[in-house]
Amino acid sequence: MNKQTFIQGTMILLAAGIVNRILGFIPRILLPRIIGAEGVGLYQLGYPFFLVLVTIITGGIPLAVAKLIAEAESSGRPDRSTAILRTSLIFTASAGFIFTIISLISAPFVSRHILTDSRVYYSFIAMSPMIVIVAVSSVFRGYFQGKQNMIPSAASSILETVGRIICVLWFSYLLLPKGVAFGAAGAMLGVAAGEIVGLAVILWHYWKFRNKEHASMTAAEPDHSLEKAPAPNNSRQFTLTLKRILRIAIPVTGGRLVGSLSYMFESITTAQSLAIAGIATAVATAQYGALQGMIIPLLLLPGALTSALAVSLVPSLAEAQARGDMRTIHLRLHQSIRLALVTGGPFAAMMYVLAEPLCILIYDNGEIAGMLRIMAPFALFLYVQAPLQAALQSLDKPGRALLNTLIGAIIKISLILYLASNPDLGIYGAIIAIIANFIVVTLLHGYSVTRELRYHLPYFDISKVVCGMIIMAGTAAYLFREIQFSPYPVLQFSAAAIISGVLYVVLCGVMGLIDLHDLRRLPLLRRWFR
Repeated sequence: MNKQTFIQGTMILLAAGIVNRILGFIPRILLPRIIGAEGVGLYQLGYPFFLVLVTIITGGIPLAVAKLIAEAESSGRPDRSTAILRTSLIFTASAGFIFTIISLISAPFVSRHILTDSRVYYSFIAMSPMIVIVAVSSVFRGYFQGKQNMIPSAASSILETVGRIICVLWFSYLLLPKGVAFGAAGAMLGVAAGEIVGLAVILWHYWKFRNKEHASMTAAEPDHSLEKAPAPNNSRQFTLTLKRILRIAIPVTGGRLVGSLSYMFESITTAQSLAIAGIATAVATAQYGALQGMIIPLLLLPGALTSALAVSLVPSLAEAQARGDMRTIHLRLHQSIRLALVTGGPFAAMMYVLAEPLCILIYDNGEIAGMLRIMAPFALFLYVQAPLQAALQSLDKPGRALLNTLIGAIIKISLILYLASNPDLGIYGAIIAIIANFIVVTLLHGYSVTRELRYHLPYFDISKVVCGMIIMAGTAAYLFREIQFSPYPVLQFSAAAIISGVLYVVLCGVMGLIDLHDLRRLPLLRRWFR
């Protein structure tokens, strides 16, 4: 199995993430045109419950598997990896079947009494089979992550996205004649089909690796000495391994569960608050669908890098911690934060100054541009949040991440109840609450990292990025509105974005935000940066 360095692993996941984000926008652009904003709202209302159930089962298991396997590999004990994988699979698969049954049984109650729109029932039923699939798939992703081989996860996620795109659009189109609720359920079935494809791909990679590993072990040990060793107590080994996994996974699961529950309560309280504000159910569902199905995905587009950084940080920091190498821990964290800022900055700037043409080009809906314009400047907090949280979790500080996330969730839900129920604010009250959550959780994570690791946040780099964003935003606005490149809006927008983006990259290079040392470590770019 090919083990990658931190930078190489991050770039592999980044490439996959970018491809997934680009491909993922195909259904996000076309789905509202098929089932409408109301159908997207039905789809989004049920999805938080699925996330909660999956988080309960797998919230911290992949990270625990990755951390334990990385430690086993660094200490020269790769034999432990199989036991860790087997134990985690048995646990997650069993829990997955149990929660699938719970989901199916509770679907009528949740859709009728907790959510304000009973039509969510069909989407709720359609999503239930995904629980087991995602649970098993996440364990294998954690396994390869711990081996520091990001290729299987990257290939699995790309093919999963391709399968999801085809099936979401196809199934929603086929079921739409039965009603918008069935169209939303068809979209959810398409997501389940994509998860099946992703699981099949990662299982194929594991099967290839096991065959290769078995062949190498047979060649290295022709006397079959391992077969002569006394068999261990499988029951006792399973119990001990499960305890080690859960000791790491439970605090991490708690932190992620707070986030998932926050998302679930956000959907409930937003719907209830909009109802209190006097907004009709269908309109409230459409507004929530526009926020969660259109605006938030745009904000998360640069998250391809932050997610890649967070995943790659776990085994890298775990190994450095095992060696007591604080210098490497600070270096990796600084690299992650700097890259998150530099790559997220131009997206935030463009989404602020060109919100309306962007929403028209992508969704054919300029009315939602106000939501995007308000949230865009605060997206930087979200981009930095992922590597900070990954650092706390991978360095055995999940309790701090849990507390910070909980505080942010309480503030968000409280503000939604107070602001979104105001008829003058409506959905914008929920947007203000979400922004407050971005800021609070990120600042708390930053404080925890600086305190626990004696790490100094790169405030100077942050100020450089903000300066670059301001210059880029002004340039993009001027080019788009004052200089006529083309009579076609797409070409006009593209020209303004490309020219201002090139200017931003040049500014980053001049200010030292782009590190040539990192570029030299990339195989494809090494020869250009000697």
